[in-house]
Amino acid sequence: MSAVIDLVVPDIGDFHDVPVIEVLVKPGDRIDKDAPLVTLESEKATMEVPASSGGTVHDIAVNVGDKVSAGSIIAHVTGSESQAEGKASTAPAATTPREPEPPPASKAATSTAAPPATVAPSPPPSRDGEGQPATPSRTVHGSPAIRRFARELGVDLGAVSGSGPNGRITRNDVQRFVKGVLAAPGGVAAASSLPGLPAWPKLDFEQFGQTERVRLSRIKRIAGPNLHRNWVMIPHVTQHDDADITELEAFRQHINAEQRDVKVTLLAFLMKAAVAALRHYPQFNASLDGDELILKQYYHLGFAADTPEGLVVPVIRDVDRKGIFEIARETAELANRARDGKLGLADMQGGTFTISSLGGIGGTYFSPIINAPEVAILGVCRAATRPVWEGTAFVPRLLLPLSLSYDHRVVDGAAAARFTVFLAGVLADMRRTLL
Repeated sequence: MSAVIDLVVPDIGDFHDVPVIEVLVKPGDRIDKDAPLVTLESEKATMEVPASSGGTVHDIAVNVGDKVSAGSIIAHVTGSESQAEGKASTAPAATTPREPEPPPASKAATSTAAPPATVAPSPPPSRDGEGQPATPSRTVHGSPAIRRFARELGVDLGAVSGSGPNGRITRNDVQRFVKGVLAAPGGVAAASSLPGLPAWPKLDFEQFGQTERVRLSRIKRIAGPNLHRNWVMIPHVTQHDDADITELEAFRQHINAEQRDVKVTLLAFLMKAAVAALRHYPQFNASLDGDELILKQYYHLGFAADTPEGLVVPVIRDVDRKGIFEIARETAELANRARDGKLGLADMQGGTFTISSLGGIGGTYFSPIINAPEVAILGVCRAATRPVWEGTAFVPRLLLPLSLSYDHRVVDGAAAARFTVFLAGVLADMRRTLL
């Protein structure tokens, strides 16, 4: 026998009355567990709500434009009674945000009702995908995610006709507009080049040998445009240094030998040391908002977690209030959830400073890209034993390579050098964290 199962909005963190911008299924569809049902849009990101149970969609309880909160019914599916009985009492967490909002350039830019974004090069005014003339330079209704998508494609949203509620521009509207431009004479040249730069090379690679086309993972499709934005919009400079962690590593191995409850990694010590440096140099624990710097009085540190689908950045909150064991436990738990694809939106929000550690892989130095709207990121590579002159002789010391990328609009080179020197001193003697 079949039973009707409620599919509801899971816990999506501190969000209420979030609008539905896409409905991804329709009555009669056969869906699997965790299949996306609808797309929600908060002030900071869009996210897909997964199905807590598989089955055949019986009906849809929401429409585009409706507002939902945790526990709101999205749809009903019919499935076997055993499915209904075995359904978990707690719905799965919302999936990774699809299109995070770019950092605001000013306080006025944080509003979704901000003036339309005009990005060069803008395709010439043309008819949209439905054949209606588009009027450029008008006030448009588009979400932050859609505005970012349009900027990536070089589209003036004022020239796009919206098909959503109240003329709201959707992703499909932007895509139809671009297709219309490309179909016009000279459209490819107009849409694929920037002033002063040649068009992106378009080659038939198969003429040189056998090829295989592989679609980028979802995480890489999300992260790619954001990394590109951060690299283009933030003037990056990277400061390199070494930290002597000879005593710290001996201490880490000692405490791991004393207990088996949690494996303490170097990352936990790096986070505590970073907090000490951030307290001493607060401009690194900040965000740029127009001509103002927002100095944050909390220390939520992100760390780059390697997953089969790509890098994600979970956040450990209130690192300044936690001990090494608690930090080590939380980083291990979040890293495992990241690899299993079970991180929620709240797990990746609110970071003030990020650490990207490649120590388990190798390398020496690199230039990590800043995780906007933060103003700095610390890159760490594998420690190596090297001879160090101590006045009368060379002695072997374990040195950890540090790479600090910073936003040069906020931080100058002297401050960055002082920060890495201070951080290296803390790592050399963790007693400094008590000061």
